[in-house]
Amino acid sequence: MPRVKRGTMTHKRHKKVLETAKGNWGGKRNLFKTAHEQMLKSGNYAYRDRRNKKRDIRRLWIVRISAACCAEGIQYCRFIEHLHKSGIELDRKVLAEMAYKDPESFSKLLSQVMSEAIAA
Repeated sequence: MPRVKRGTMTHKRHKKVLETAKGNWGGKRNLFKTAHEQMLKSGNYAYRDRRNKKRDIRRLWIVRISAACCAEGIQYCRFIEHLHKSGIELDRKVLAEMAYKDPESFSKLLSQVMSEAIAA
């Protein structure tokens, strides 16, 4: 059986890992073993944080809507409850955008929702 020399493929693999590890601090960018470990951890962090980002953005929307509601003197949970009861189907992203960029229209929406809630 002929001898197989694997230096070319190993060098290629090492080079690929070290290329992705550029920008890391210390030996994590120069030494293959630590660079490979860091590359695996970085991949895990990226995977985890792609999911966490969605939570954080939704939390920001809720904080913005809540702040706008508190300025008008109503609780966030009551506003959302009356919004669903009145049949207005705006998601939190749109509501947060309204509260942040156009507070006048948000206060009009809030007064409309609360007047429908009181009438019902």
